[in-house]
Amino acid sequence: MSKQKRDRNLLAFTGATAIAVLAVNFAIAAFNAHKKKQKKKDLQGSNVRVNLSASEIRKLADRIIAKSKQVHDAVASVPFDKVTYLNVISPLAELEAEQFPQVQSCVFPRLVSSLDDVRKASTEAERRIDAHVLSCSKREDVYRAVKAYASKGEWTSPEVKRYIQSLVRDFERNGLNLTVTKREEVQRLRAQIDELSLRYVRNLNDDNTFLLFSEAELVGLPPEFPEDKAENGKFKVMLKGHHFPVVLELCKVGRTRRLVAEAYGKRCGDINLSVLECLVETRHKLARLLGYLNYADYAVDLRMAKTSSKVFEFLEEISASLTDLATKELMMLKDLKRIEEQQFDLDLGAVKQYFPVNLVLSGVFKISQDLFGLRFEEVVDVEVWHSDVRVFSVFDLSSSELLGYFYLDIYKREGKYGHTCVVSLQNGAISSTGARQIPVALLISQIQKDIVGLPSLLRFSEVVNFFHEFGHVVQHVCNRASFAKFSGLRVDPDFVEIPGQLLENWCYESFSLKLISGFHQDITKPIKDEVCKSLKRWRYAFSALKLKQEILYCIFDQIIHSADNVDIVELFKHLHSKVMLGLPMLEGTNPASCFPRSAIGFEAACYSHIWSEVFAADIFASKFRDDGILNQYAGMQFRNKVLAPGGSKDPIEILSDFLGREPSIQAFVNSRSEYGL
Repeated sequence: MSKQKRDRNLLAFTGATAIAVLAVNFAIAAFNAHKKKQKKKDLQGSNVRVNLSASEIRKLADRIIAKSKQVHDAVASVPFDKVTYLNVISPLAELEAEQFPQVQSCVFPRLVSSLDDVRKASTEAERRIDAHVLSCSKREDVYRAVKAYASKGEWTSPEVKRYIQSLVRDFERNGLNLTVTKREEVQRLRAQIDELSLRYVRNLNDDNTFLLFSEAELVGLPPEFPEDKAENGKFKVMLKGHHFPVVLELCKVGRTRRLVAEAYGKRCGDINLSVLECLVETRHKLARLLGYLNYADYAVDLRMAKTSSKVFEFLEEISASLTDLATKELMMLKDLKRIEEQQFDLDLGAVKQYFPVNLVLSGVFKISQDLFGLRFEEVVDVEVWHSDVRVFSVFDLSSSELLGYFYLDIYKREGKYGHTCVVSLQNGAISSTGARQIPVALLISQIQKDIVGLPSLLRFSEVVNFFHEFGHVVQHVCNRASFAKFSGLRVDPDFVEIPGQLLENWCYESFSLKLISGFHQDITKPIKDEVCKSLKRWRYAFSALKLKQEILYCIFDQIIHSADNVDIVELFKHLHSKVMLGLPMLEGTNPASCFPRSAIGFEAACYSHIWSEVFAADIFASKFRDDGILNQYAGMQFRNKVLAPGGSKDPIEILSDFLGREPSIQAFVNSRSEYGL
């Protein structure tokens, strides 16, 4: 049995248990080899279809659109004096729950399929389905039917009320409560915004700038990086994808890091600046047409923050609290180079040798089991889209109730989506008959698969990222909302990152670090105590300066979406000096031209990551750090009070119920002061 095959089947353990598990694994492998000859089985309760051909994807997309149109037409045909929950609201809720896994069956292959025609069909299906969904969101006849029922105020539960109000709100944010002329203007502005946003991102994606460095200029990088070698013997470092963070994190040559950072900040200089200026102006026009003072107020209105003024207040408070520590860090930076190694005796390249992927996986299973009362069981002989993909059932540890499933697709391959993320494949929901639809998730990553002499090892930053994404898997599977609209990851955007950021904390505690680590040549030897301590200190090394830099971008994003006629270049220069304690920008860079979060996806909401990080720190400090990091009582309270409601309740209400008070920034500030330099 090859080492590669053995490692794939092994959920590794540390200590003597590893030997017993290894022996059992030989028997399991033989059994699995026999089972592979049998017909693949379905996942009970999952309506997700994998391995669809290109033609099957196109046909399923046709059926989805036809069924959706049929239901919307039926709802629209109900006379206003005859509207009821059963003929207006329930059909829309049932349609969403039923079609979500069907839509995802069409859409997710573009991220993972090895077949070009399937990826193309999937991309086209997504375009068609999105266009149909957009057309449904503009249907005045459906809006009027929903509004007619909402006006009756017949709420059978707080969750039903929240659902109906969210339906009305979504229609009205598309302008359906405006005159026809204004509604048409809303649609024109939205189309213009979409085109400008995509142009900004396309410019960055099309930028293939690279730098050439000798081997001596790349000291500190892993042997497999970078992959491309130019004719003159130098190595090619690209300014997109995974090259940029790896160089900044691991390269020991300061000049190389600076050259890469400068080149990265110069991408798409003038071209994207003009796009962003036009984009911001158009967004303001849209917001005012919809009744808001500016685009920031429009974007923040449905989030935990509620108003842009609250966002400014939050960012200023965090920034001010970090100034003293950031000043100390800046003084130390001027005296030392490669501070991570000199101050903490931490070689991140050597640390990587202790994180084989299977150990990290078994460790995160164990931690999630002990914290949240979950049991993970691998499902064999089910249909998957690639032989590397694994499938797991998730059960409640005490009752053995099946809570959901998740697919694990972690190895790098040609044509696969290039980032780590969690994708909802089927959202939980309760039908009108009371039957529960269980959640199904997919975790995608880009880990280098085992090759001869080089096992699959994770950089420590990849370990942290994996824990974060696994937090989203737990979040998805533990959601118990009644409506698909509130299930999975469909929660308040300021709230959605909290579970992932909370689970990151276990990557820095000695107990859990030893659980997930083991030297790749002898996994019975976990990471040493002094390295655990160094990693915890490294987490907060210059964290004040790093966070101030992030706050700088957030304030910039909030200002350009709150005010008119802003000189974007001068604004960024001014903010950089103010927030970063007088430090100037890197010469010749134009960060506003290569800041895609402000162009698409997080416009006027870049603060959201810090917002959720602050509340995650409060949760960890209040409930886990001092009371035991594997405190299952606190973990189950988090599962039942925070994860289970999903989007069905107000996030501040959820957190206040769990914490016994309103959430605070104090724990976040204290953690940086306690472990900072």
